[in-house]
Amino acid sequence: MANMASASPLNILSPNRSSTKPQEPNVANVVIGNLHIKPWYPSFYPEDMVGGRKTEWLHVCQWCFRYTSKVESYSAHCKVCPLKDEPPPGEIVYDKDDYIIHEIDGEDHGLYAQNLSLFSKLFLETKSVFFDVSTFLYYTLILRNASHPYGQVVGFFSKEKMSWDNNNVACILVFPPWQRRGLGQILIAASYEFGKREGRFGGPERPLSALGRKGYLGFWCGEVYRFLLRAPLKRTLTVRNISEGTYVMQEDVVAALKEMDVLEKRKTAAGSIVVNKSKLRAWAERHGVSWEPVVDLDAFVEAEEQGSEMEE
Repeated sequence: MANMASASPLNILSPNRSSTKPQEPNVANVVIGNLHIKPWYPSFYPEDMVGGRKTEWLHVCQWCFRYTSKVESYSAHCKVCPLKDEPPPGEIVYDKDDYIIHEIDGEDHGLYAQNLSLFSKLFLETKSVFFDVSTFLYYTLILRNASHPYGQVVGFFSKEKMSWDNNNVACILVFPPWQRRGLGQILIAASYEFGKREGRFGGPERPLSALGRKGYLGFWCGEVYRFLLRAPLKRTLTVRNISEGTYVMQEDVVAALKEMDVLEKRKTAAGSIVVNKSKLRAWAERHGVSWEPVVDLDAFVEAEEQGSEMEE
């Protein structure tokens, strides 16, 4: 493969609770496809590449995420990469307009998952390292474009196949060139929908980074807004009712209500807090939040649908 390096068996998917201060990136510049990106944090690339010093340039394949510090090796690999003229690995689980989500089993696509994790760690602060990707599922967000017949991976989230804390996300990232386009909301919404279908009532693995919390708070607010706007006037709802209706955990519902600032100072005779729907609508208008859900439930592809298409 033109001397492009393979990942060591690492998986960057666990919260790093021992970190006391941000560390300097150990890669100064990364090239992926025709994009030049400045990393934010260090990643766990092999010692012979980044150990004890700062690598000036790292070249990462946009299709398989294999990497090298040598531009000649990178150019040679990109001409023969097996995924260059094939769809990204995994099965389609969501297909809507310009976006597709693939589900990848870390056990079946270990090298791809490891390389994706290593690249992503360059932009994730609050994550540490596991040694086994086989216990995780990855969901890659693919953007259809004219330059590649199967589109390009622009972000992903991962989750444990079995989470003792019932987390629906272990790690989530939209790559920097595609941030601020609402794509993180698509990934978050999909993670909650998959959680509903699995009966997994939970949220993201904590702690969240500042950027992650901002994205999640925006999603929680939108879900609570849509739920409350559908509720009949003068109906008494508990935080638990809202949580069960949105699949957002109760503490996150409370955080959303505080963030939106839609509660009246007065209380009912029974002591209940009053939500002002006019304030709700005004909040949604200010923040450009739609009445429509973030993801289209009809765009999720069931496994049996894929099987029937393959048979045809």
